[in-house]
Amino acid sequence: MSSVTVRREAGGKHPAPVISTPDVFSPIRDLIEPFKRLALAPFGDFRFVSFVPAFEVKETKEGYLFTADVPGVEQANLEISVTGNRLTVSGKREEAKEESGETYYACERSYGSFTRSFTLPEGGDPEHIHADLKAGVLTISVPKSPTTKTKKVEIKAEKAAKA
Repeated sequence: MSSVTVRREAGGKHPAPVISTPDVFSPIRDLIEPFKRLALAPFGDFRFVSFVPAFEVKETKEGYLFTADVPGVEQANLEISVTGNRLTVSGKREEAKEESGETYYACERSYGSFTRSFTLPEGGDPEHIHADLKAGVLTISVPKSPTTKTKKVEIKAEKAAKA
């Protein structure tokens, strides 16, 4: 049988009704909870942790590929710029608007602005960078300039002189 419990957490706005069912692991969770709060205390409330997308950077024969997971970030909220050999990706993921009368039982998603900068290796062609946003994945292609692509050099052997 379910029961309604009202809990108020530190920093909470209003007590929130929590629907709970009997839980056989409750005694264990009650023992662990104080330690979780101590371990997370230096980081504060996770609802206020800023959003930082994960990047992968790899080199191919054609150039350099930067891939970032940016779910929930609108194209209008992304900016990519190049200054010299510095590639900068900035953006923000907006927090959902809280409606009056709504009750959150978990808030684990992060929101906010981010900026990531990368130094492009020598030979990158910043004039021909291409970016694509598809299904929450940002892909930035930086081609290698034609002068820096690998070129095979022929080796000429010296002919031996006749004695």
